[in-house]
Amino acid sequence: MRIPDWNPETHPHPPELLQTVLARRGGELFNLDKALLWSGPVATGWHAYFQHVRANLTAPRKLCELGICTVALLTGADYEYHHHAPDFLKAGGREDELSALVQSVQQDPVKGVTQAALGPVESLVVQYAAQMTQNIQVDDALFQSLQTHMDTTALVELTTVIASYNMVSRILIALQIRPEVSKAEPDLNA
Repeated sequence: MRIPDWNPETHPHPPELLQTVLARRGGELFNLDKALLWSGPVATGWHAYFQHVRANLTAPRKLCELGICTVALLTGADYEYHHHAPDFLKAGGREDELSALVQSVQQDPVKGVTQAALGPVESLVVQYAAQMTQNIQVDDALFQSLQTHMDTTALVELTTVIASYNMVSRILIALQIRPEVSKAEPDLNA
């Protein structure tokens, strides 16, 4: 990471903030948290917002995670992919779909996705995330195709997830935040 890990001795916060972050993360700070906690307002707003984005949306979780993984691969945000590929699988995604996503991203997903392992809706989601990430503009035909598969709420939520994780990837890359290393695996980047 380009900045030092946050620590409470150097930059203290009210205990409630740290407890909120730890509760959301299952009792441990992620490397992203160790960067965001350098700003109390950022960490506070971040965790409140992402609590809703991660846990309170009605859009299919699998499709949201697919959009996040697409953003991660397109932007080179390894940290994001490291955390969200397993979440995609937990949400009902399959390993062959992840492999197909990787292949799609190596081609040109902005124009369309042709990997057989991805169903029609999944292919549209990958293309949508690619257009939002790389072009900013989304083709009318693609948007109308998504509307035939999703209601307005799900479409707004999917769009918000993709946009949110484009923001996340920019922070991860600019600050060079790397995935956490489990105690069982060596840190080859150290």
